[in-house]
Amino acid sequence: MWQRIQTLYLAISTILVLCLVFGTACSVNGADGLESTRYLALQKPYFGILLVILALMTILALVTFKVRILQMRLSVLSALVALGAQAWLAYMYFSAPEGVVFRWTVIFPLVIAISNALAARGCFQDQLMVETAYRIRDSRRDRRRK
Repeated sequence: MWQRIQTLYLAISTILVLCLVFGTACSVNGADGLESTRYLALQKPYFGILLVILALMTILALVTFKVRILQMRLSVLSALVALGAQAWLAYMYFSAPEGVVFRWTVIFPLVIAISNALAARGCFQDQLMVETAYRIRDSRRDRRRK
């Protein structure tokens, strides 16, 4: 499981998703300039649901290492969901009132999408390697039978 590079990419994605779920997305500065209120990502209900779905998909993609096709599809789907979460955060950033300070964790969905895309590429390369090995093995069997 850990020998394959896509497992490392998916583990990084899972850690970043969990940091995003339980971390602070933004804060509001008070009149004195100090931080007065912190907002978690889960406080927005629809965004929280999106993050929970993203977390479940990355965890499922991480543990389905024996089923490469499913792992590849889950990686691609979670990359698309992460891009949707990044678009949502970008909308929140540009429509936020003055005084709202966003944390550096708002770039996590972009990193998650890149990591999941690289994991999908690794799954695809593994699948091609396995199919090539099956073809070579089958061609050797055919030569022995003749």
